[in-house]
Amino acid sequence: MTLGQLALHVATIPGNLATMAQLSEFDASQANFEPPAPHDLTEIHVTFAQSLKTAEATLNFMSDESALANWQLTMRGRELFTKSRIAVLRSLLMNHWYHHRGQSSVYLRLLDVPVPVIYGRSADENPFA
Repeated sequence: MTLGQLALHVATIPGNLATMAQLSEFDASQANFEPPAPHDLTEIHVTFAQSLKTAEATLNFMSDESALANWQLTMRGRELFTKSRIAVLRSLLMNHWYHHRGQSSVYLRLLDVPVPVIYGRSADENPFA
């Protein structure tokens, strides 16, 4: 992925995965693993804002019963795993986001752009400044 594709993908993760988690099953063979390139930075910002709204609305209306119900990931009819919907949201949504955020930090480093705070300060920050 280009940096733009990666940024747009990161922007869509909350909404896309929250929407996917509303299903009882998802076939991974139906996923599009070719993220589009954004036209500009504004598109990434707008997409991220909408993605967060979608995720928030989905989670606000999810009952405890629905959150604890099983969710299944399949590949062409073959079960890959079954977990509670809330465990899927925790693992797929959050870990997926962290993973791509880490990839973004590598891009920034390679482009000589200071890496922002992720978990505590980065090596690009002077704590005594």
